[in-house]
Amino acid sequence: MDTETFLKIMEILEDEFEKWKAPVVSLMEKRDKRTPFQILISTIISARTKDEVTAKASKNLFKLADNPKDMLKLSEKDIAKAIYPAGFYRNKAKVIKEVAKDIIEKYDGKVPDNLDDLLKLKGVGRKTANLVLALSFKKPAICVDTHVHRITNRLGFVDSKNPEETERQLMEKVPIEYWNKINDLFVAFGQTICKPIKPKCNICPITQYCCYYKENLNKID
Repeated sequence: MDTETFLKIMEILEDEFEKWKAPVVSLMEKRDKRTPFQILISTIISARTKDEVTAKASKNLFKLADNPKDMLKLSEKDIAKAIYPAGFYRNKAKVIKEVAKDIIEKYDGKVPDNLDDLLKLKGVGRKTANLVLALSFKKPAICVDTHVHRITNRLGFVDSKNPEETERQLMEKVPIEYWNKINDLFVAFGQTICKPIKPKCNICPITQYCCYYKENLNKID
């Protein structure tokens, strides 16, 4: 698949994705009002956690503390209780407290606005760092989660074994002005249509471009 075709797919998804009522769409409506610290913490909470749970857990936590200074005053137990039942909530509580501490001690209370420094924070990988850069600082970044990785491989636009490879290939092939749109579009698409198991190819608007569909046409209901 060439870049022109991939951009056409993005255009189609952009026209369609609000119809799918994906969990990520409701999160998008709230996050523009959040600070970089809140976006960072919400993204940490979101790992292996459904978006609906992430939204509730973040809301509960930010009622108690919505900045590094106040977060540091909370005990790990308080944080864990607030974000339960997010996956690995006890471990995330510890990470959140350490992140707040590092931001205060190393970055003057402000979330770093560059990839290298973000990656130095406890529990922050490339997915989280890129999402913070894109959402908080409007910097070009491609956040590759399980949906972006799965779908771009299914389409045949990338051929990669892990999210890091997917990110690298997308950065090479997609014009920089489109980077920040990729995550939202493919997460919404992956949550509702192009699911990991039993994707809904019968209602998919991009089957004509999809390698997975062509290869599995006889197996799809």
